[in-house]
This record gives sequence, C-alpha cells and structure tokens, in this order.
Amino acid sequence: MTCGDPLCKREWHRKKCAEWNRKNGDYFTSNYLQRKLDALNGARSKGSHGRSRFRTGLPHGKVQEVIGIEQLVIIEYLAQLLLKRFQEVIRVKVAVRTG
Repeated sequence: MTCGDPLCKREWHRKKCAEWNRKNGDYFTSNYLQRKLDALNGARSKGSHGRSRFRTGLPHGKVQEVIGIEQLVIIEYLAQLLLKRFQEVIRVKVAVRTG
C-alpha cells in the first residue's frame, strides 16, 4: 500500500517490478532467444538471412554454412550474455592507481 502520492506510487511500482525481475530472470532470457529464433525462421521463409550484431571479422555467411544458422544465433546469444556479465564484473572492480 502507498500513501497515494504519485511519487510514492511510482517508487512502490519500481520496487515491485525489480522484485518480479529478480524472481523471474529467466522469463525474458528464454523469451528473447525464442523470439530471435522465430524471427530467423520467418526471415528464412522470405529468403533472407539473419544479421549478426557482432562485428567479429568472420565471414558471417560462411559460418552459417558450416555450423548452421540456428546454432550461430544461439552462440551469438551466449556471447552476448558473457559480454554483459563481463561488463558487470569490470564495472564492479575499483580502479587502483599504483604509481
């Protein structure tokens, strides 16, 4: 319950959303990957190929041929999760000057 003040209501809503996100973290993770695979299947039926968000320098089309597009999407998704986690860890580290 809140006092009725809009700021109080907003803060209550923010806390409840944060709590829900903590308890249901896998909801968006699994949803995102499934939507990405569904979009890929839709694009493929139109004769198009999925595009990578990563600029690795690798020939994207050749990698798709070798390992398959679904596997490439999953690998890119895992790489995205690892990158996000790595950035979180780096952000937490405190920079220390030694000299």
